[in-house]
Amino acid sequence: MTNFQVAIDGPASAGKSTIAKILATKLNYVYVDTGAMYRSITLAAKKAGISYNDEQKIRNLLSHTDIRFEPSAPVQRVFLNDVDVTDEIRSTEITNNVSIVAAFADVRSNLVSRQRDIADHNSVIMDGRDIGTTVLPNANVKIFLVASVEERAQRRYKENIAKGITTDLETLKQEIEARDYKDSHRKISPLTQAKDAILVDTTSQNIDQVVSQIANIITSKK
Repeated sequence: MTNFQVAIDGPASAGKSTIAKILATKLNYVYVDTGAMYRSITLAAKKAGISYNDEQKIRNLLSHTDIRFEPSAPVQRVFLNDVDVTDEIRSTEITNNVSIVAAFADVRSNLVSRQRDIADHNSVIMDGRDIGTTVLPNANVKIFLVASVEERAQRRYKENIAKGITTDLETLKQEIEARDYKDSHRKISPLTQAKDAILVDTTSQNIDQVVSQIANIITSKK
């Protein structure tokens, strides 16, 4: 394998994206935000007036959907057909419906193909739900990142407050639990820990501690 591949999987709000971005910058790897790709397709469906449950119409949408990332500070920018949708794909509506769209076979196969193509040409850190099990099954390092529902809800709550979004903490817990259920029970590429993945629980750790732990794991595999 010419390029080095790091796969980070785990449930919603476990800290995957935050950790992956920092590690990618630290190691000078390309960060592939697979969740943003699924969110972009979900947003494309919304903009086209397509029901999130309409698999056929969403399938037809794929060939007209270009997704790209651009490095930026403090966050990487996401573009859908050359329109910056970085903030729009993080709305509550998209967050609560992305699991439906991500479960469609053609959506997954299309985006998995795009993700593998990026990994074929770069050393990458890729995060998502099925990276170590499906997208990059031969990744050099596989991490399964977890945290308690309470901890994840608190993180999402603080993020929302910072963005000026008011959401009840109990509602966030319920949404996260519902998302966990959808992600782990879908028929295609369900959220599950790869047999050779290393479990990292972030519940009682801060960001620097988690980054250091995973960076050490990556270094030990090189």
